[in-house]
Amino acid sequence: MSKPLEGIKIIDFTHVQAGPACTQLLAWFGADVIKVERPGSGDVTRSQLRDISNADALYFTMLNSNKRSLTLDTKTPQGKEVLEKLIKESDVMVENFGPGALDRMGFTWERIKELNPGMIVASVKGFSEGHHYEDLKVYENVAQCAGGAASTSGFWDGPPTVSGAALGDSNTGMHLAIGILTALHQRNKTGKGQKVAVSMQDAVLNLCRVKLRDQQRLDRVGYLEEYPQYPHGKFTDVVPRGGNAGGGGQPGWVLKCKGWETDPNAYIYFTIQGHAWPPICKAIGKPEWINDPAYTTAQARQDKIFDIFATIEDWLKDKTKFEAVDILRKFDIPCAPVLSMKELANDPSLRASGSIVEVDHKERGKYLTVGSPIKFSDMTVEITGSPLLGEHTDEVLESLGYTPEQITEMHASRAV
Repeated sequence: MSKPLEGIKIIDFTHVQAGPACTQLLAWFGADVIKVERPGSGDVTRSQLRDISNADALYFTMLNSNKRSLTLDTKTPQGKEVLEKLIKESDVMVENFGPGALDRMGFTWERIKELNPGMIVASVKGFSEGHHYEDLKVYENVAQCAGGAASTSGFWDGPPTVSGAALGDSNTGMHLAIGILTALHQRNKTGKGQKVAVSMQDAVLNLCRVKLRDQQRLDRVGYLEEYPQYPHGKFTDVVPRGGNAGGGGQPGWVLKCKGWETDPNAYIYFTIQGHAWPPICKAIGKPEWINDPAYTTAQARQDKIFDIFATIEDWLKDKTKFEAVDILRKFDIPCAPVLSMKELANDPSLRASGSIVEVDHKERGKYLTVGSPIKFSDMTVEITGSPLLGEHTDEVLESLGYTPEQITEMHASRAV
């Protein structure tokens, strides 16, 4: 069965994480993604944080599966010629160079349109075009700070905290993938290509919309009733850090389970939703709280919310996180074990669903990587190993019409 994006050719001029996460997703769904890399070195992540010497690092392999690798020196006349031919035959170019890099390479938007009027040029940026920080170099944690995530994460008596999730990098890549697919759909109607851009600041901000909601509520009434600071604490004029409180208006907290003294992840996240209050009381052996006016409403509970959590934690002390969740799920109480990366890597459900997959690599052997988080009823997403540096150079050049003699000459001149 053909894949949904089969027939779509993508020039992948990206490196590190945000761009490669975007193009990898499109490759999973059938696009022919040609990763263009510098001869001799390639994407910097091939050698970053290696666990096996002289083999591509996991940083690279886990962001570049299902792609082909073409090495190309675009500073040479032959390299520029190859890229021109590739642009004419491709649908999308994805890049995360610094501002003006493509222009200096000789491939301005105007030139690309001349070569291929239907081309979509998709860009990852640190900040949006015209922003006063437009020239600032941006990495993951920089984006989290600039996008509002860090200022609202962590505990109120500590500094801003960045997340372990790639809110700046992979999240931006997912947003850009949506933009590319939208532009392709529009091109099907108009025949015209266009530029698409996502800034890392904007992508982080988009995931922080509930905090922007809270800022406006705070501006109006001066407090936020679902935060731990209410009703006894003080609010300033900015959204505070709320520790592990829930962001959706439902009180929640991370609670200790059996074994927490030696296991740093022996915890569950427990949420107190209004409609779940009676089941919670039954589950933890406090049926008298169900109709007690001091506990029956969220407003009544808020001033003693940490006493309630302490009671629940006392109930948890002789139960592992898995035992606790197995009990609570029968009462339809929103909760989850705090799972470590090791536990997730070995989770049979994630293996069965394809969310974590084991693939082969020509140098590493077998390794684990993430699979598609998007599931389809009529398609199974196959994940293959990442390409070696320049593995498909000759194959791509042949498809562009170069003869074996010309390819040999380009290798000799180090244009590829």
